[in-house]
Amino acid sequence: RDAPKLWLADMVAAMKPGSVVVDLAAERGGNCDLTVADQKIVSPNGVTVIGYTDFPSRMAAQSSALYSTNIRHMMADLTPGKDGTVVHNMEDDVIRGATVAFDGAITFPPPPPKIAAIAAQKPKEKVKEPTPEERRAAEAAAFKAQTKSQLVLLAVGTALLLIVGAYAPSAFMSHFIVFVLACFVGFQVIWNVSHSLHTPLMAVTNAVSGIVILGALLQIGSGSWLVVVLAALSVLISTINIVGGFLVTRRMLAMFQKS
Repeated sequence: RDAPKLWLADMVAAMKPGSVVVDLAAERGGNCDLTVADQKIVSPNGVTVIGYTDFPSRMAAQSSALYSTNIRHMMADLTPGKDGTVVHNMEDDVIRGATVAFDGAITFPPPPPKIAAIAAQKPKEKVKEPTPEERRAAEAAAFKAQTKSQLVLLAVGTALLLIVGAYAPSAFMSHFIVFVLACFVGFQVIWNVSHSLHTPLMAVTNAVSGIVILGALLQIGSGSWLVVVLAALSVLISTINIVGGFLVTRRMLAMFQKS
């Protein structure tokens, strides 16, 4: 139904120039006689009448939520019993800082708070910046150490492949080598990705894990016990990756949703 008229034209005419009327019922015709939906008008006597119908979208959402949260916590401090009875504790820094007058006495300005909001930080010790020569030497040493570890892993992996190849059939070895190479390439790709990209990367790899599960299900009925074990292991790892990816993505999206 239409909004009731609460502020008539003669009332607007009696207002001082420069006054402002914000009509929150403009969508239903307005509570003021001069309200025009979705417009801001000025009366002949200089009164501004605002009749916007999209006030919520014009408000600053984050600052409004922050202010309302502060007011809610303030009311919770004033009514600790949750029964509507105000307990004005002047020993509370928050209540004391917001009190202007109490028991007939002016209490403004408040004294400094007893506890600082931010603890004083200890002075940081100055760390000597390495010279360009020292930085290059450190990078070269790190590169050598990384190369050495990769060569050791490659040698161990090659030895294991040779041992498995000595007893396993050739058909199995062709699939097993592809599996090992896929694991190696996947590890190198994930390891070199920036930490800030791990969450979206985990979400995207759910599709890859789904393909792995389909391939493992096709092989899980094989007559070889080794193929069955590897297929079951693939299903387990891919399932963990998919479930973890969805959980992490859900948690990430929940950060942008209102509680």
